[in-house]
Amino acid sequence: MNSFNNQPKSSMRRASSLDALRGYAILTMVLSATIVYGILPAWMYHMQEPPPAHVFQPELSGLTWVDLVFPFFLFAMGAAFPFSIRKRFEKGESRWKLVYEALKRGVQLTFFAIFIQHFYPYMLSNPQDESAWLLAIACFAILFPMFMRIPLPLPGWAHTTIKLAAYGIAVGMMAFTDYAAEEHFSLFTSNIIILLLANMAIFGSIIYLFTMRNWLARIALLAALAGIVLSAQTEGSWVQTLYTYSPLPWMYRFEYLRYLFIVLPGSMAGDLLLKWMNHSAKSSDIDKEVETPRRVAYGVLAISVSIIFICLIGLYNRWSFLTFALSALLLIIGWWLVRKRQGSGVLWRELFLLGAALLLVGLCFEPFQGGIKKDGPTFGYLFVTAGLGCMALIAFHVICDYLHCRRGTSFLVMSGQNPMIAYVACDLLIYPLFNLLGITKWFGVFHLNSWMGFLQGILLTALALLVTMFFTKIKCFWRT
Repeated sequence: MNSFNNQPKSSMRRASSLDALRGYAILTMVLSATIVYGILPAWMYHMQEPPPAHVFQPELSGLTWVDLVFPFFLFAMGAAFPFSIRKRFEKGESRWKLVYEALKRGVQLTFFAIFIQHFYPYMLSNPQDESAWLLAIACFAILFPMFMRIPLPLPGWAHTTIKLAAYGIAVGMMAFTDYAAEEHFSLFTSNIIILLLANMAIFGSIIYLFTMRNWLARIALLAALAGIVLSAQTEGSWVQTLYTYSPLPWMYRFEYLRYLFIVLPGSMAGDLLLKWMNHSAKSSDIDKEVETPRRVAYGVLAISVSIIFICLIGLYNRWSFLTFALSALLLIIGWWLVRKRQGSGVLWRELFLLGAALLLVGLCFEPFQGGIKKDGPTFGYLFVTAGLGCMALIAFHVICDYLHCRRGTSFLVMSGQNPMIAYVACDLLIYPLFNLLGITKWFGVFHLNSWMGFLQGILLTALALLVTMFFTKIKCFWRT
């Protein structure tokens, strides 16, 4: 790796780019779930669930912006590992304690996935009724003592008792609630997005913990994982047995580990970001600091964003070779812009090289497995989205940590600091309240045309954002 030169101390108070990327991912995830189905252009939905019926079509290949939101969140999750794991290890915490913390976090996220899924109003009654909406709000409320730090000067045992009581109430709610279609509580009823994050929290964290100083070991593990995924197609092989075996099928399946191809490259980007921050923090003479010129920063921003748009447009239209050629050209230009730069340019160069490797490998894999697909995720999809995650991190670093556009990005940063609240705010709070107040009966106006259908998503996402920002402002964070 190249050494990092000094940065202005002001940029070292916090690297906001990672929070902004996470916030962008969670807000666009909410937006994609709240736009009106069936009336918007096909590129406004998942590629494999086109309008108007939105029936899953596994044979369809391509990429839309909706297919990027979850991998961007996974990439940001991996990029946070150096800050949440490596720093604690370097402060003296043992590896085994950090392994325990990873397991604990995964179990908590699994519980979260199961609990919220059981209390979405459409799970509780069909058609939805007042009791379903009230139970959804009760679910939202009980999540606070479960996942937030109690803001009271209580002894440790009291905090633990409150949390355990909250979990006990949640278990009781699931056990004694009647569900739609006479279905009862089931461990297999869970939110798949959160369940995947739980698996990544366990396996991604543990792998990072034992490879934090060795990229080659991380790459070797990914190569082995690729071998297992490909060899699992061989009938009767031990690899297929490993791939299909699960001691806890409601929580873990080997196929979930394919998303490590996004999370672990994200951890490499996080290593680079942390290294940049550490070198910047050593600055002792601001007058002698050398920063990358603004014109270069604007060029880097334009190139990184252009690469994302080219891949979206090109892969949506199945222009595979043209997408590869244009992406490679822009990557070369981006690297050339920062090849001899100091300051932030060093970080951008390293991220460009990492992103180029991931993106070009992914585009070479694109024709494989019938073209790029989100479900089940093809190798092209996993590598391409990891590479685009690098480009997004570069873009947010330019905006947040170089140009210091704090006001314009504060809503993203605050959402990224409290993503669990943002994720459930609509389903467990806003929709139930609107139904109880009789507001949803007016939602028919949003079904008139595609513009109104998109406006519904904007309004609901904005409300989820306001809820999240309110709790972030008062220092109420949900943490696992």
